Amino acid sequence: MPVTLLGASEIRALAAELDVTPTKKLGQNFVVDANTVRKIVHTARIEPGDRVVEVGPGLGSLTLAILEAGASVTAVEIDHRLAERLPSTATAHGVPEGALTVVDADALRVTELPGDPQVLVANLPYNVSVPVLLHFMESFPGIQRGVVMVQAEVGERLAAPPGSKTYGAPSAKAAWYGQWRLAGTVSRQVFWPVPNVDSVLVAFERDAVPRGTEEERLATFRIVDAAFQQRRKMLRQALSTVLGGSSAEASGVLESAGVAPTARGEELSIDDFARIAGVL
Repeated sequence: MPVTLLGASEIRALAAELDVTPTKKLGQNFVVDANTVRKIVHTARIEPGDRVVEVGPGLGSLTLAILEAGASVTAVEIDHRLAERLPSTATAHGVPEGALTVVDADALRVTELPGDPQVLVANLPYNVSVPVLLHFMESFPGIQRGVVMVQAEVGERLAAPPGSKTYGAPSAKAAWYGQWRLAGTVSRQVFWPVPNVDSVLVAFERDAVPRGTEEERLATFRIVDAAFQQRRKMLRQALSTVLGGSSAEASGVLESAGVAPTARGEELSIDDFARIAGVL
């Protein structure tokens, strides 16, 4: 029995049955277009046997598309009503027993997942997309690749290279884990309710070799945060507090790391930030 997808009318009927009104607080916008969820699955290169984690499955549109491709899914859902209903929706649409596991929890607090997922696929709530992504990359090193749908400006930041206008702390922190790229745009009309922002797909691949230890990551991220909190200032000023307490001391650390004290945070790659942390 093949897995079938949700249609727009069934999604609305499910929401009405569960008394679910999409809320801005949870960043809920349900995808009601089958072509869009299949596009996400195709972009993520999902194959039979893949172990996928999905954050915020909602009513199950994307979940069923992943399962249709033959993968197993661990779905993390914060809304208890949605988490409770998802398994029966999956069964009704032909999902084989054991292919779907639902974790009723806040994604930002999850530190263990069944099934050792290797792929992350999600339509992420706009208000927590970056924290959720960084938390999952840090907490689950088995995740090797993925595709997420996020607000356009968030996606542009995640994929931005050093020196671009949208490059910032999220860009640098994401780069600690691997390579990120924009992988397509998504029409507002595929969502219910229709959001007032544009969405994009962001694809990522984790680096084969970890960049550093957890201690090194924390030290590097501290430098990144300080640099972008005062992004208009030269690094010798922006980093003076974390690099010794004065501009002169900061300049010495920066020069030892091979970074110009007069540079600004937006010019530095994650490797540059890591070298500064390494000098400390």
